[in-house]
Amino acid sequence: MRSKPGKTGAERPLRASAAALEAMVQADRSDHFIRRDNRVFAGTHLIIEVMEATGLDSEPRIQAAFCKAAELCGASLMHIHTHKFSPQGVSGVAVLAESHMTVHTWPEIGYGAFDVFMCGDADPWKAVDVFKAAFETEDVAVRELLRGAELSGEKA
Repeated sequence: MRSKPGKTGAERPLRASAAALEAMVQADRSDHFIRRDNRVFAGTHLIIEVMEATGLDSEPRIQAAFCKAAELCGASLMHIHTHKFSPQGVSGVAVLAESHMTVHTWPEIGYGAFDVFMCGDADPWKAVDVFKAAFETEDVAVRELLRGAELSGEKA
């Protein structure tokens, strides 16, 4: 994150040239900034917490969930990498042309922490139902962050 010396990024929001942002949006670069509801932003980042979930220690199940989520969200899956820890737990990343999905799991307590960040026309909200079904739970909390909204002077 860029910031002035002595200031953190949280104290000094990053700003882009308004003309540069507008040019990108007008050029219909759907793989970049999005204009929706009178807002301009880079993409939608969901923090998805699954609780009382099953299968969180299974790399194949996590990989399959990433594949299905990418497909249903309209994203292009480039690569998946997962790592199984001993005695339990999995961390993983799915690299998408539109950004990424990540996970860290604590199967011993039925908890999985997923991040889904997508740009362009991809719809990350469709991943929520995929994760509910894949990990057999309705106990899910979701928070949304519109990434890059502050570039245009907005608060996400």
